Amino acid sequence: MRGPRFIDELEAAVPGAVVGRNLEAIDPWLEIAAEKLLPACRWLKESCEIRFDGLQCITAVDWFEPDAKKAAKVAWEPHTELVYHLWSTVARVSLVLKTKLPRWQDDQTGQIPEVASVASVWRGADWHEREVYDLSGVKFVGHPDLRRILCPEDWEGYPLRKDYEMPLEYHGMRGR
Repeated sequence: MRGPRFIDELEAAVPGAVVGRNLEAIDPWLEIAAEKLLPACRWLKESCEIRFDGLQCITAVDWFEPDAKKAAKVAWEPHTELVYHLWSTVARVSLVLKTKLPRWQDDQTGQIPEVASVASVWRGADWHEREVYDLSGVKFVGHPDLRRILCPEDWEGYPLRKDYEMPLEYHGMRGR
């Protein structure tokens, strides 16, 4: 990957966007402030010399330790991390973007966190954002059709959250 020149250009174009980085990692990454995610992604695709024109996937990581004894020993505060894998067909390089969200919006349990949708930048984000919404409970503001994609519409909860409890019964059917 080219040196930090494009990062300096991103920081000039979207001040305050880059809040962390590791370009020496196997998958080089930038941490982007959640409120700057959409303009940073738009710049990376449309204005950056490298032209990150492909979004390969979006995933969510639930940084939460449900065991109280283990939680007391971790060095991080519980949060949700979104991970975006980008690709440039022009430069043939990849870049990972990370952004941190609170586990719950405004620290209210049950209120899922929100971040801007990047579906207007990469059309493929539509399905990736729906999957993250459905399984990890992140609301993508501005998404054109944000609804469940794998679980039934009336499913309660988000199965990939570490504090998720599988229901014993669903529409009269008992689980194991």
